This record gives sequence, C-alpha cells and structure tokens, in this order.
Amino acid sequence: MWTGPPDMMGHDRKLKQFTSLPRPPPVLLALLPLKAPPPVASGVIILHCLPEVLLRLVSADDGEIKPLADVILIFAVDARYDYREMLHNATFCLVPRGRRLGSFRFLEALQAACVPVMLSNGWELPFSEVIDWNQAAIIGDERLLLQIPSTIRSIHQDKILALRQQTQFLWEAYFSSVEKIVLTTLESAVVILDIIRIITCLLAAVPAQVSYVDQENDKLGIHLLTVMNHQGQVPNLEQDHDGEIIQDRIFKHISRNSLIWNKHPGGLFVLPQYSSYLGDFPYYYANLGLKPLSTFTAVIHAVTPLVSQSQPVLKLLVAVAKSQYCAQIIVLWNCDKPLPAKHRWPATSVPVIVIEGESKVMSSRFLPYDNIVTDAVLSLDEDTVLSTTEVDFAFTVWQSFPERIVGYPARSHFWDNTKERWGYTSKWTNDYSMVLTGAAIYHKYYHYLYTHYLPASLKNMVDQLANCEDILMNFLVSAVTKLPPIKVTQKKQYKETMMGQASRASRWADPDHFAQRQSCMNTFASWFGYMPLIHSQMRLDPVLFKDQVSILRKKYRDIERL
Repeated sequence: MWTGPPDMMGHDRKLKQFTSLPRPPPVLLALLPLKAPPPVASGVIILHCLPEVLLRLVSADDGEIKPLADVILIFAVDARYDYREMLHNATFCLVPRGRRLGSFRFLEALQAACVPVMLSNGWELPFSEVIDWNQAAIIGDERLLLQIPSTIRSIHQDKILALRQQTQFLWEAYFSSVEKIVLTTLESAVVILDIIRIITCLLAAVPAQVSYVDQENDKLGIHLLTVMNHQGQVPNLEQDHDGEIIQDRIFKHISRNSLIWNKHPGGLFVLPQYSSYLGDFPYYYANLGLKPLSTFTAVIHAVTPLVSQSQPVLKLLVAVAKSQYCAQIIVLWNCDKPLPAKHRWPATSVPVIVIEGESKVMSSRFLPYDNIVTDAVLSLDEDTVLSTTEVDFAFTVWQSFPERIVGYPARSHFWDNTKERWGYTSKWTNDYSMVLTGAAIYHKYYHYLYTHYLPASLKNMVDQLANCEDILMNFLVSAVTKLPPIKVTQKKQYKETMMGQASRASRWADPDHFAQRQSCMNTFASWFGYMPLIHSQMRLDPVLFKDQVSILRKKYRDIERL
C-alpha cells in the first residue's frame, strides 16, 4: 500500500483510490517521504512531502497517473492512514534519495524492522566499511523503479525474515542512540585506519624483507610481513608467494571484522583489546565450528576468616574439586584477616590457587585474572551449598548456552507503578530475570567486559555498598545477549538457609541489604538507558528428573535426594 500527504500547498486531498485493480499482495510496501522531488528516471517523478507518502507515476506524454498492475494506490490525507502505524506494519520500505543522496527515512525503516529498499544510486550507506548491508536491505536502482515490485515479490519468506531480523540487530547495536552512533563511528574508523596502514605499507618504497608491525595501535592485533622487490616496487600479489601471504592476511583481517560487526552482539560489545581471535568470545562458536573448553575454573569469593575445618567454604571446595569438569579452583581472599596457612586448605585432586584481593572490594571477584585459563567460570560465594552432581549438571547445561549465565539462585525484577520505579524481588514465582553469581557459570569474557566496559561510577557504587555486583553482572550479560539467564534444577538450600549466620558473609541478614538492591536496580537501568533484564519461565532439569523410573537409570540421581 502506498499513501500520500497533502498537496504541495498544504491543502487536504480527497481520497482517490484505484478500485478496479486486484487486491494488493500480502507484503505491505510503504514508500517513505522525502524533502525534495528530484526526477529519478525518464517519465517517472517522485513527489513527496511530510508526514505521509506520495507516489505518482507520470507519463512523459500526457501526465496521466498510471498505477502499478497489482498495487492499490491511495493519495489521501485521512485520519485512517497513520504514517507511523503503516511504517511499523510494512515489510519493505522504499527509501529514495532526499535533497542529497541520503535520507533519514533509512533509519526510520531500520527502527521499524522494515526492510529498506534503497533507491539512491551512489549513496554510501552508513559504516559500509564494516557493515554488510546486503544482509539487511535491498539495494535497488533508482533508474529501474518499476522493477522494484517484481524484485520484492521474488524474495523468499525465509530471506525476508532474516532481513528483518538483521534490521533490528543493526538498529539496536549501532543506531538506536547518539552514543552508539558516535562509538560506532570511532570503532569503525579504527578498522579503516588499520586497513590504510596495511595498504600504505604495501605501497611504500622500502628495501626487501621489511617487517611492518603496528606498534602504535594494537587494537586489532595486526602483524604483517611485507615483501618488496629491490626496486621498491609492489610485488604481484597473484604471482608472488609472499604476496599471497599478505593478501590472505589482509582479507582475513577484513573478514574477521565483518563477522564481528554483522553478527550478534555486534562490534561495540566485542572488545578487540581482549583478543583478536573470535574463538575466544562466547558468541561465535557455531560460526567457527568450535565448542568451549570442556573444563571450568571455580572462583570462590571468601570474606570470612578460616577458623574451623567444618566451615561451608571448605565443604564447597571439596565438592567442586570432585567434579569431572573442574580444572582448577581459585579462592579470592577478600577477608581482612591474613591468608590461612597452606595446610589449612583440604587436599584436592585439582590445583587450588589462593589470590589475596588487593583492594578487598566486591568488584574484584570479576577481575580478568590471568590464572583463569578455561572458557567457563564457576562463580561461587563462600557459603554456597552445592553438591558435585549439581556442579556437573550446571556445567553441562552451560556448554549448550556459553553466552549466557547458567546457575541456581534466581531473582526477578518488576515495575512498581505506585513508586514509578523498578523493584527487586526474591519471591518464588513462575518467572525470573536474574541468576545470582553466588552459584552460576558464565564465560570468562564477561570478567573482562565487566572490568573494562562498565563505568567506574557503577563499580564504585557496588564496592561502597558491598552489594549488587551480581545484579550488575546480570544487567551486563542481558544487555549484551538480549537473552535471559538460564536457571537449572531448583536449589532451595542456597542462601535462604544462610540468612541467620552472624558473619560478614551474611549480607542477606542486613536489613538495608534489600533496600540497597532496589536502589541498584534503578541506578543500573538509568545508566543503560533501559531495562535490559528479560523474564524467563524456563528451568532446565535432568531428562529423567522426578520421573517414575529406577534411580539407577538416572545420570544425576543425587539431585533428587537433596
């Protein structure tokens, strides 16, 4: 359906509809308005003005309007035709040129999940150096306007769905705020500068066998060996073997960045300082045909002095060490008391590394420690009660969802209409939006992202309150993945039985603890600019969990005995 606005003088037009034409196709086609009416083809003129859409196909001979054979043309200003509503209901949106090559209607189409049909020859689309717009838009030729309907009808429904999904990803990742546009501009500029450096190196007249290493900007980790002949000429990249190496590295570099920018979560959340290898991130395993490492590193946050061999932290350490997937255990000693002697720790079959926190703050539990050599991190509070079987099952689940937080203690958020603010609840309900990091598994990259992506103001707030670090980590992961965490088999013993402990670890018994978490929710949501947490009603249990079969047939039989 194509609609139009008032005439150029601002007077309302009467409804004029071609009723003798067949019904329009199932795909709704909306033409976006522009600010100026330049001719785009012989015999075709596009007239337009805000806020609706006007399309006229004018014959060069008699000026008569000639509607397309299978589209109903409507020229009207009528309350029944709302431009925004039609935009959001459209599948394809025509984006012809404006006063210049570009048009802000392009961003309107992206925001509305409407596939842009570009009709502006010569327009270089935003960030086209890193974004593959063929995955999100139809690039048409403004000289062949009448071929657009048939081109659109030939697109398969699966392709249409993929295009619309990509428009939403690109809008949310790079265009939904001024801040994201600025950050994308800066990040994409780095890519361009790196490529320019490579090309400059290739064209430079330097002696043979010169090694070029980008030392000033190692953001993308480019190390390139260039080979020049003795006359300082660029070798033939198609014939020279060393030239093939250069060519492979250049195009591999460009290809790698293309995947980062065009796949979720996008270039702004995949920090190149962390690694130049995509296999080090939890988002590209499927694309690369990889799987995360089959072991995990447990990080136990200890804040209570070790005074008895029966303390929960020692029992937890033994249970985790027995897991077949445990590679090592790191005890982060954030207690004011000195480190216990080595003989005070129980003997285990896996290495136990005790790290004394320098600042003794809550955020230190999420530092990117070099000692963490596995992809998975099992984050634990010292008073967590978990069996070896539960640890094994949670890690098995995480291997299928490496980009998410997987764990046991679940919490939820809600909007309080009375107070007009976000609320936090620990009530047992039918959904949840957070899995607390006191007993959860996630990818180690989130330690790096927590440390280097989040602002110091939020981390300082967490450290001053000695609270809310688990909420902030959930905010971060949900903002990156646009997915909820995953809760595994219910664990009623967690925390609820620890409420009465009279120790520093018992933050949960502090009457201010809950109020602080309510305040944290709103502060975090304010910084992110929206509420990233997503509710879920899914809980994953072992296949035969609670089934009426012999316990001997169940792999995780101990879970049911808790």
